[in-house]
Amino acid sequence: MATGTSARPMIALHEPCLRGNEARYLQECVATNFVSSVGPFVTRFEEQFAAYVGSRFAVATSSGTAALHTGLRLLGVGPGDTVLVSTLTFVASVNPIVYQSGIPVFVDAEPETWNLDPALVVEDVERRVRRGRPPKVILPVHVLGRPANLGPILDAAARHRIPVLEDAAESLGATIDGRHVGTLGDIGCFSFNGNKTLTSGGGGMLVTDGEALARRARHLTTQARVPGEAYFHDEIGYNYRMTNLQAAVGLAQLEQLPGFLTRKKEIAARYAADLADVPGITLPHELPWGEASWWLYAILIDPAIAGSDWKRVLRVLADGGIQSRPLWVPIHMMEIYRGHERLGGHKAEWLFERGLCLPSSAGLRRTDQERVIRALRKALNAR
Repeated sequence: MATGTSARPMIALHEPCLRGNEARYLQECVATNFVSSVGPFVTRFEEQFAAYVGSRFAVATSSGTAALHTGLRLLGVGPGDTVLVSTLTFVASVNPIVYQSGIPVFVDAEPETWNLDPALVVEDVERRVRRGRPPKVILPVHVLGRPANLGPILDAAARHRIPVLEDAAESLGATIDGRHVGTLGDIGCFSFNGNKTLTSGGGGMLVTDGEALARRARHLTTQARVPGEAYFHDEIGYNYRMTNLQAAVGLAQLEQLPGFLTRKKEIAARYAADLADVPGITLPHELPWGEASWWLYAILIDPAIAGSDWKRVLRVLADGGIQSRPLWVPIHMMEIYRGHERLGGHKAEWLFERGLCLPSSAGLRRTDQERVIRALRKALNAR
């Protein structure tokens, strides 16, 4: 573990919690020589992941980005097709649209969940339908473990037969009306990067209830090779399959996921209780229609009241050996995406200017969380 300037161990923003069968399963891979994308752990991980989230099919991929790219390809996104997508998100939610030569249309955030505003989505869908040019796909992102308000979006999508591709990369374990995020649209995508609640070191998963979609996803992610002795490929495919080594770690992590989520709920509750009286900060709250999985616990800091902005607080925490991070720069503000159409006002910018993510690892010790809370209160002059 890294050491902070305070000479105490650095408290990471989010780090893996590898305390289960990871080493045993990896040793099994080595002993059997199944280390590439062929092996029993890939199938086991897919089957058990699908069962956990309540999806009929799951296809393991090399990354969450690969899952999203495959999903867009499955849904027919091509040159000139518009895709409505969150602007307050990590850039990997958007880049795959451009891989397919599609056109992202950026949707502003709403302050309750920080996800894309469903009212803006519905209004734009109706406008485009009236003009005879409906969006090809709607791509909502469930950020930071908090579910997006999908109800109105799913209704509009069903009314006009527009596919919904959920980016649930950060929100495994979050639910909407009891159903796991990623399973409410046509396709859902998850990430198992090293900083996620469930990690396989790298990797992702595409889930769907559509048998034909799952079959083609497997085909595309294995270079579109036609079964048989000869190496014959019937379309352009990708080297997007997860390895047996990654799946072994992922399966061991999945076995521990309920415990991880319980611990994350405890961490969120502790932050909420101990920071509630700090002037100038806004805390996230549970939603009546959904349950968060609390991947990263993030607060909003109002500098006019708190006397500090997130940049100063981040530096103070870092000086004390505590890692934190801001929210993402809204995608429409980046030079690579300037000039693209955007919907709504400036809520995403407002959130970015105030948001700060706090240490949220499932393995975060209670004494370390107390240290974070003390340092944060001190940085905000709240004794």
